[in-house]
Amino acid sequence: MRIVVCVKQVPEITEVRIDPVTHTLVREGVPSILNPFDEFAVEEALRIREKHGGEVTVVTMGPPQAREALLKCLAMGADRAILLTDRAFAGADTWATAYALCLAIKRLEYDIILCGKQAIDGDTGQVGPMLAESLGIPQITFAKKVEIDANASKIVAHRETEDGHEVIECRLPVLLTAIKGLNEPRIPSLMGVMSATKKEIRTMTAADLGVKPELVGLKGSYTEVVQVFAPEPRKKGIVITETDPEKAAGKIIEFLQNESLI
Repeated sequence: MRIVVCVKQVPEITEVRIDPVTHTLVREGVPSILNPFDEFAVEEALRIREKHGGEVTVVTMGPPQAREALLKCLAMGADRAILLTDRAFAGADTWATAYALCLAIKRLEYDIILCGKQAIDGDTGQVGPMLAESLGIPQITFAKKVEIDANASKIVAHRETEDGHEVIECRLPVLLTAIKGLNEPRIPSLMGVMSATKKEIRTMTAADLGVKPELVGLKGSYTEVVQVFAPEPRKKGIVITETDPEKAAGKIIEFLQNESLI
C-alpha cells in the first residue's frame, strides 16, 4: 500500500500575525507546530501500513523551517518526506498550494492520499479537495473511520456530515481528509525521534517541479486578501437582577422595545 500524506506547518494559534502590507502570515520568529488535523492523517496512514504493508511518504510545502514538521512525522513512523520549498512558493493561496502539491505527487506512486480536513491557520478546508480534482481521483472528506478490504483494492469510509454520517465505498486511488476522532495520534518515541534524523527528506524547488514561478506562489494565486482585521470585541451584556419572573420578563420586553426588536 503506497500512502502519501500532505501536511502543513502552522503557527501556534495564539501567535498568528498578519503582514499589514502583503496580507500573508508572518512566520519569522513565530513558534510553529504540525497542523493538528494532519496528525490524524499521519496516524491513519501508519495504521494502514501496519495492517496492509507498504510505505508512507509525507509531503509539505513551506519555508525551510517546515522541515521540523516533517521530522515529527518521520519520528511518528513515516518512511520518507518531501519538502517543497522555494521563494517562488511564498504567499500561495489554496489553489497555488494544491497545484504545487499535485506536481510533486504526480511524480510518486500512490494508492491513498491523506490530508487533514483543514489547517488551523487558514481554516478553509480547500487544499485536499482541490488536490483530488487536480489529480483526477475521487475524494472522501471528513473521514471519521476507514476500512480497507483484504485485497487492498477498495476502501469504505465513514464521513461526518451535518446530519450524521455517510458510508462511502470507493476504489483506489482515493484522497481522504481526516477529522478529529478518526484515531488517537501516537506520541513519537525516543527511538523514533532518533531514527527520524536518519530518514530521507527530499527538497524540491519550483525548478525541480518544472513549473514557471508565475504559476505558483503569490503570482499564481487566484484569490487575494484585500483586508485583514480583528473582529470587534463583544459589548458587555445587560444583566437583569429581578428575582420576580413577571418583573424580569417586563424588563426584557422593555429592552427589546427600546432596541426596536419587537
